[in-house]
Amino acid sequence: MNKEKLFNEFAPVTTEQWEEVIQKDLKGADYEKKLVWRTDEGFKVRPYYRAEDLEDVAYLNALPGEFPYTRGTKADNNAWEIVQTITEKCPVKANEAALASIAGGATMISFNVAEVKNANDLAQLLKGIDLNKTGVRFLHAHTYLPLVKDFVNYVESSGFDKEKVKGGTGFDVIAYLLREAKFYTSQDADMKEALEMFRLTDEMPNFKAVNIQGIFMHNGGATLVQELGYALAFANEYLAYATDNGLEVAKFARKMECSLSISSNYFMEIAKLRAFRLLWATMLEQYQPKCNCAYKVRINSIASTWNKTIYDPYVNMLRTTTEGMSAAIGGADSIALQPFDVAYKQEDDFSRRISRNVQVILKEESYFDKVVDPAAGSYYIENLTDSIAECAWNLFQSVEAEGGIVKMIENGSIKAAIEESCNKRNMDIATRRYVLLGTNQFPNTNEQMLDKVVSCAEQTNAGLRRYRGAAAFEALRLETERFAAQNGRPKVFLLKIGNLAMRQARAGFVTNFFGCAGYEIIDSAGFSTVAEGIEAAKAAKANIVVICSSDEEYATYGVEAAKAATAAGFTFIVAGNPAEGAEELKAAGTADFIHVRTNVLECLQKYNQILFNK
Repeated sequence: MNKEKLFNEFAPVTTEQWEEVIQKDLKGADYEKKLVWRTDEGFKVRPYYRAEDLEDVAYLNALPGEFPYTRGTKADNNAWEIVQTITEKCPVKANEAALASIAGGATMISFNVAEVKNANDLAQLLKGIDLNKTGVRFLHAHTYLPLVKDFVNYVESSGFDKEKVKGGTGFDVIAYLLREAKFYTSQDADMKEALEMFRLTDEMPNFKAVNIQGIFMHNGGATLVQELGYALAFANEYLAYATDNGLEVAKFARKMECSLSISSNYFMEIAKLRAFRLLWATMLEQYQPKCNCAYKVRINSIASTWNKTIYDPYVNMLRTTTEGMSAAIGGADSIALQPFDVAYKQEDDFSRRISRNVQVILKEESYFDKVVDPAAGSYYIENLTDSIAECAWNLFQSVEAEGGIVKMIENGSIKAAIEESCNKRNMDIATRRYVLLGTNQFPNTNEQMLDKVVSCAEQTNAGLRRYRGAAAFEALRLETERFAAQNGRPKVFLLKIGNLAMRQARAGFVTNFFGCAGYEIIDSAGFSTVAEGIEAAKAAKANIVVICSSDEEYATYGVEAAKAATAAGFTFIVAGNPAEGAEELKAAGTADFIHVRTNVLECLQKYNQILFNK
């Protein structure tokens, strides 16, 4: 057998040769507009990358487990904690759910401790859990210091080995400031509490005292770069305070962890985790810690709620699957995936099991925990990592130049910047540049969710608020369901006529368009005359008639249909945006033109108002 490399006889292809072929295929079209992706994060992504694009990436020679830890803090495996989030507040019920989750494969439990008032409540919550085998994280406490004191006493009285106790809390007073627009008590008192949390848990090295809540900013609408840059600024504020108060930076840094979001942008999310480890090490290097352990940040990856939807909720399972894969490949230390029903109700045994089993499969069947940094060497991911790190570092430096994160939160700059990003993302959803499957594109038009939605208390905090990208579309469709319960669903009649290919394509577009509001779509094989179509619309008792044909035929069929539909009392719409004849169509009674550049959300909100207020 000839063992020579198969492609030795082929000359290498240069970048210039590739570019020549691309330019030829573009046939004069703008390269930048057609092929270069301009991300919300502030950098460009090219259509392809080659080995030469890695020449200036400095960290590539470092192995996993080596500074700057871009490739992970572990050298021999990619193990992570499978986190099960329990939102149940009752200690007894939460304990039952936790024990079932542990039996089902969870290795860490994240508790909602809002109703844990004393040591007895805590003991009930942790009953039967071996804290030397299963980690615990406490979230949503009204105040963390008494809780941690009770936890330390519980660990000591129960005889657990403190060095084996894993987990942490949701303690982050700076995130609290961003959320509530005020400190819990005062800046000095709250920061002193961080030091006290450190001292209380000093003998439990794997139980973290401070948890940087990057996830909170993501769920408020922040971009990936904002989440990392601001999270880094949060961490720097704590480190500076600790060192100013006499603590050695390495000791305090190793008691911190960071909770970052994982969303559905698969490759970007992998790169994000790698970039954050690089950024953390770069920041800590400025403090010159005595121990290299300070450079190893613990990252908790928490699946986004921003992209989870009420309608077509099983798509959320697919979203969390890719999110879990991104987190694992990116080297997360723990992963918490959202139950598929998180957007509209409290999770149950089934939805908890599904979210947990995604990770069990990634470990036990796909062996994602066996290979350290499987993304290493990918030209694309390495360049994404470098670009994200550069942009986030620049943002971090700008925050510090403006006086630090606390000052910028207090003057409203951080909230304003995140809300600006959120509004941009909302516009992308409204115009379907960003697709939320089943919500703003390809909806199940017959799906009913109104009776399944458990209403949640409206947020009243003065600062940055949590948000879901689908919320506006869902409010629209739930409004339709409420109206339909008393009056029947609004009906959109597709008047398909003329060119077969165009009418079918535009009928599909209209079905998706009005289906996003939950309207009933009345389809047909098509009509040979306008009069025939209008009579069918009358028989169907339609509210809206949309003509689906070609632009050329709108000059005849469209004008005739507009006059006839308007005379019959229908709202008449043209599917498309004809360059010629639009004024004639309007004069004939056309109310609207819907096409790919239409703001779908605004248009549907308008028709809900028109139809429901008649």
